[in-house]
Amino acid sequence: MLHTPEDSTAATIDQRFAVPYLMTVRPAAGGSDAALVVENHPDGARGRLWHAPDAPGELLPFAVSMGAIVAPDGRWVVDLDDGGGSEVGALVATSVDGSERIALTPGREPYVLRGLEFSFDGSALIATVVDEEGFHVLTIPAAPWGEPTVVYSNPIEAWFGKPSSDATLVSIDTTDHNPGIRRPRITVVDAATGGTVATLDDLPDGPVRAVRFSSLPGDERLLLNTERSGFSRPAIWNVRTGARQDFDLPALAGEVIALDWHAPSGRLLAVHVDAGIHRLLEIDEADGSVRIVREGGSFVEPDVANLHPHYWTSYYAPSGAVRALRSSWAVPLHVTEIADDGTETTLIAPAPVPPGRPLASTLVTSADGTRVQLWSGRPADREPIGTILEIHGGPNLVTVDRYDPAAQAWLEAGFAFASLNYRGSVTFGRDFREGFWNVGGDREIEDVAAAIAWLREQGLADPASTFITGASYGGHMTLLSVGRLPELFAGGLAHVAVADWSVTIQAMNPAVRSVWSSWVPPELVSRFSAISYLDDVRASVWINQGSIDTRTPVVGVQGYVDRLRAGGGDAVLDIFEGGHEPTGLEGAAHDQRRMQELALRTLAGERWDATGIAPSHEH
Repeated sequence: MLHTPEDSTAATIDQRFAVPYLMTVRPAAGGSDAALVVENHPDGARGRLWHAPDAPGELLPFAVSMGAIVAPDGRWVVDLDDGGGSEVGALVATSVDGSERIALTPGREPYVLRGLEFSFDGSALIATVVDEEGFHVLTIPAAPWGEPTVVYSNPIEAWFGKPSSDATLVSIDTTDHNPGIRRPRITVVDAATGGTVATLDDLPDGPVRAVRFSSLPGDERLLLNTERSGFSRPAIWNVRTGARQDFDLPALAGEVIALDWHAPSGRLLAVHVDAGIHRLLEIDEADGSVRIVREGGSFVEPDVANLHPHYWTSYYAPSGAVRALRSSWAVPLHVTEIADDGTETTLIAPAPVPPGRPLASTLVTSADGTRVQLWSGRPADREPIGTILEIHGGPNLVTVDRYDPAAQAWLEAGFAFASLNYRGSVTFGRDFREGFWNVGGDREIEDVAAAIAWLREQGLADPASTFITGASYGGHMTLLSVGRLPELFAGGLAHVAVADWSVTIQAMNPAVRSVWSSWVPPELVSRFSAISYLDDVRASVWINQGSIDTRTPVVGVQGYVDRLRAGGGDAVLDIFEGGHEPTGLEGAAHDQRRMQELALRTLAGERWDATGIAPSHEH
């Protein structure tokens, strides 16, 4: 029996996406040392209850999302019931054996979550919810479950309600002082009355963002990150007295981002990010001294304005030991415990995936001289048959040195692979993060062009075999790039994308509509929309959109595909059953197989719109 290259590609993808792997660990508040471990399985995200140092338990008898958390007593898992990924729904608590299910906000209209956290003492759950009326912070009694109380409400963006140790105070990252501009201050309210206790605002020097209250009873200090210098640094603020301790760390270039605080021992856990490279640090609260805990790979993946501040992050165990969550391009996420003497013990080993290849970090120079980070790698033992440039979503996200089965699958298929941290990415300072504001996509397009120019210098990125891909904002940038840089790409592979912002913004869920209305004002909609550049598109285009996506609804790409096809362009639209951030290895493998088959068709001189591949699937 003869085997085609497609057979080999399919077999490689099956192997790469066959092994479930760790996606995040959500430690419980309090001293129980419980955690919810969330893994990616063939059918989606699944959870396990974990009591370290024991191995995680059996799979829970129900599905979970990446945002789910476990109660401090380990009896309940709290998650948003959103109908399979729409991100609009209601909070439910499910007993870990699956026998009980309690609606936590009965009678409330469906909402989006922008924060979910238990108090250290376990008495309350703080939920930040968003509906058509605005942003609201709810206190929900948790021992036992009780009726929610609204402690903060505002039509202007606010995220991440965080309780004090006993849930008497709640901090919120608010923007009502500066509507439409994502430079938060911290507002602290009394959980009993909703009255404002204190605010902290570092503008015009920079925003502040809360990390966590002290876990010590009666200690009303708050750990935060400030950008007074233009780059993130930790600080501790007493919300009652106003006393403040800043850790300026002038010897460290780049950002130092506070991740956690072990208040009993006076130590802060932080990640130092310089030009995209991570180091895990401890800072002594008493004297500001810094200890390097570990280097190599990544120790946190930020998710700055979603349900949680991080997709995953290193943290402190109740004992004060460092729990390092760590990954790299070649090694899946895993967990080790690092004692004070530096001894490291593996608690959750990396999934036994096929061996992978690391990617190297390079700083490339964009049109205005700004240095932007590019991760890149080549396939092993062969010349690349093409080049893939990935653009991450967000924009206020970042590609860190972390395992990505899709990146490895591209390399194994013979393609060079690169991933760009363009203007708008976090961890490179305030100016870089805000660099995409009010320019209609110009800075990001310049950064894409700079990345391709550098790849060309390495003998890669031939326009006839170069493809750009990304999800969400990366999908938007994929479509914008094939229109504004048509000479650079043979194909665009866009997931959950936006092509027409005027249509999409109106159809978005309320949690994201407000910020995009300010980031894409009416006078920039046309310049920012890929649909404006249809006449220039030469590349083949594939768009993969979720049927119940409320961040980037299908309506925002349907017109683009119809008009591109009508003009003779090569465009394919697939609709999958799911929302904006689907999980599941089977769906991911389907998408990867689909993309690689399309790319190979281009290399064979064939169009994409006559592939005969099944156009829809379930994640």
